[in-house]
Amino acid sequence: MSGSEKEKEDYAALKDEGNTLFKAGDMQGAVRCYTKALKLSDSKAERAVLHRNRSACYLKQEEYNKAESDASKALDIDPGDVKARFRRAQAFQKLVRLDQAFMDAQRCAQLEPKNKAFQDLLRQLGAQIQQKSVQLNSTDARVQQMFSLLLDASANDSDRQKAAQNLVVLSREDAGAEQIFRNDGVKLIQKLLHSNQEDVVLSALRTLVGLCTGHQSRTMAIVNELGMEQLCGVMGSGASTVSLAACHLLQVMFESLTEVMKREIRGKDEAILAEPSKELRSMLRHLLEMMPASNVSGTGRDSAINLMVKQVPRKSLKNPDNSLTLWVIDQGLKKILAVAGTVPELSEGPPLTENSHMSCSVLLSKLYDDLKNDTERENFNKLCEEYVQQYFNQPGLDAKLRAIQAVSVLLQGPSEVGNRTLEMSGMMDAVIALCASERCDSPAANGVALLKDLYKKSENDRIRVRALVGLCKLGSAGGTDFSMKQFAEGSTLRLAKQCRKWLCNESLPTTSRRWSVEGLAYLTFDADVKEDLVEDKNALQAMFELAKSEDKTVLFAVGSTLVNCTNSYEVEKPDPQMVELAKYAKQHVPEVHPKDATSYVEKRLGKLLEAGVVSALVCMVKKESPALTEACREGIARIFLALVDRQEDRGTVVAQGGGKALIPLASDNTDLGKIKAAQALAKITITSNPEIAFPGERINEMVRPLVSLLTIECTLLQNFEALMALTNLAGINERLRQKIIKEKAVAKIEGYMFEEHDLVRAAATECMCNLVLSTEVQKLYLATGNDRLKLLVLYSGEDDERLRKAAAGTLAMLTSEQPELCARIPGTTTHWLEILQSLLLCEISDLRHRGVVIVQNIMQADKSLAETIMESEALEILSVLAKGGEGTSKPVSQAAQNCLDIAVEYSIIMSREGREKEKGTEP
Repeated sequence: MSGSEKEKEDYAALKDEGNTLFKAGDMQGAVRCYTKALKLSDSKAERAVLHRNRSACYLKQEEYNKAESDASKALDIDPGDVKARFRRAQAFQKLVRLDQAFMDAQRCAQLEPKNKAFQDLLRQLGAQIQQKSVQLNSTDARVQQMFSLLLDASANDSDRQKAAQNLVVLSREDAGAEQIFRNDGVKLIQKLLHSNQEDVVLSALRTLVGLCTGHQSRTMAIVNELGMEQLCGVMGSGASTVSLAACHLLQVMFESLTEVMKREIRGKDEAILAEPSKELRSMLRHLLEMMPASNVSGTGRDSAINLMVKQVPRKSLKNPDNSLTLWVIDQGLKKILAVAGTVPELSEGPPLTENSHMSCSVLLSKLYDDLKNDTERENFNKLCEEYVQQYFNQPGLDAKLRAIQAVSVLLQGPSEVGNRTLEMSGMMDAVIALCASERCDSPAANGVALLKDLYKKSENDRIRVRALVGLCKLGSAGGTDFSMKQFAEGSTLRLAKQCRKWLCNESLPTTSRRWSVEGLAYLTFDADVKEDLVEDKNALQAMFELAKSEDKTVLFAVGSTLVNCTNSYEVEKPDPQMVELAKYAKQHVPEVHPKDATSYVEKRLGKLLEAGVVSALVCMVKKESPALTEACREGIARIFLALVDRQEDRGTVVAQGGGKALIPLASDNTDLGKIKAAQALAKITITSNPEIAFPGERINEMVRPLVSLLTIECTLLQNFEALMALTNLAGINERLRQKIIKEKAVAKIEGYMFEEHDLVRAAATECMCNLVLSTEVQKLYLATGNDRLKLLVLYSGEDDERLRKAAAGTLAMLTSEQPELCARIPGTTTHWLEILQSLLLCEISDLRHRGVVIVQNIMQADKSLAETIMESEALEILSVLAKGGEGTSKPVSQAAQNCLDIAVEYSIIMSREGREKEKGTEP
């Protein structure tokens, strides 16, 4: 056979397999086959059919952009393909591109006037287009009236307020947003932005949010109409609520310009949409110019930094394009460093908030982490060194303080860059000299002595608390290793006591109290410090109140302290043999503190829950701030996982809002943080009623994090807990089952049904037992050419009780819902009858009941199989079970009697009355 003939044969086989899988409901498998076939075919006609078929699959999967794309490709080859045109019309309808959908449906109806499906779609689209037209006409007058009221300074305040609220609501509706935009709404909104009344400006900003959300072309037009200078000016204003609203608007604009770019744009939109990169660069340029500007408020500057943190670095390192980051570094790194180097106590420099330096550290860290190679990193280092050197070499103390402040921010962000800058000639000497100067009232000898002197002798509490944190860091250098003590016995506890004392002192500035938490974050590596802290309710309350406060820079320190107290950090257990070898070689072996034992940790967790740790964590998650870094989110996820480890504590965590807080942590986090949060969600779902723990739409958001745990990268425990949680969700309703199916979890669950570990295998089978309530999953078992049914029959004969129950339950459900499967059971294994008999004879009532139901379903579905069963020992077993008696439940005896009644109906056996009658007629 030649190569071309082989390819032709493979193409035909793949196409036929795709058609079979489509009929069986396996859309993912069908798409895979059609895609492979497309790679093998050079024939335009064949490719048109494959694109058309794949379009049908995408429609079923609700991937409407892909469905429209494939249908269009089929029509490009064959414009007369009515099936492809109909599928594109369906896709356009779902994408709310009604005029294009109507044109395609109209063409279909012209080609096949008697086709009922085409006529029905045409009527639906006509009604939808008419409804949209009515909506547009009715909102026109309302829009004009609202703007008239808002622009009329003499109008009643309550009327203006109502008009503002209505305008915002209207802008969130597609028809309303379009009408506002088409009636010169942007120009009118521009006038509202110049208003002196804060509520009017807020309404204008919120209306713009509605206009821009998810709409690229409108966003581009609004950016060009209003100008970034005006929008940044609003964000940089003194009013914090207005500044935050403007920040939210710009974030929505960024998302609309970037997210829509990722979608495949076809049809008439393709002609009118330009490349939005020009607008993106314009927005970023204006944000960079805000950094050193003295007329921008501290809140506005923080908002600008926050926007850049969210929008500039790549969302995934799998994306090779970091050009936006490189552009920002090239155009604005020194402007960012100007904020980093601002010393608030000096007269020069832009206004800052308490969060500005921390936000700057996060931005610098994000930019540096987004670099791909040494050349890019070297350029970043060079620019930072040039900026620091520029100020450090200037005469006068103020310039040197600016240089040192910039290095301090770098150390809190990309520490590698900070350390390299600190190593510049004369930098460290200058820092020590400044500490020893009259300004600090302290002599200097070496690092530790200097810190001790600053702590003991300085009259400035702000200096003392920072010196204390320095000592705390040095004191914790041994980490959790009990044998590595840096200071004399009791010194660490005394430092911790002073930290707690300052933390509870409300007369101190918030920054000083924050530094106290920073000290505890290091000292709590020591288990004695952990124990003292959880016993100090006042200190815990003070720390939790700080976590809830506006000072967002404390978040990481609080998170780190709680991670240490709950022992939720990663601990590598050394190999016992390696430990013995290390002892023999007289090498250092780390020792675990006795108070880090499980019993102590559990008590600490209980005390933290009593003190209200959950409400503090919930507040921390809600904060929108660059200070809430991914590392911080990971820490919070770790703490939650530790808090829900004990089953009895899960109700408390859920009642205080922990379940709600975990959902965003499972999607926006480090890879490890997502796993920790998802595992915590799984633990809650296993033992709580999911409908109560996650009410409303929140329960649907649970599925994706749980499915993410079904990977080989996760531990078997995480796999097991995810399967258990999904089992609970799948048993609630069809909507959740469809959500699990849509997340492509079925294939993963089937994979775990082959797992060697008994508990994991049983949990996967239990999950499948609930999923087969869905017709879509039942179709997978109906499809030929697989061993799904065979596996269930074999598992029903296993020794593992839990696995047997799950498999037999699934089999009972399937044979009830899909009777045609009954005829296939004998073909799965020659021992099928023995397996059914073993279920009937089982002493466990649940298994016996499942067995009787399976037998009943088989007999009801197939007379020949009923005869086979009645010719075996099953007849005698069923007769005994039908009589009931001790140890036989009523449902079992009833189902057994049903089996006998079916046999009588088929005339396989005689009824009791028939047998008695026959006896009476004997000679």
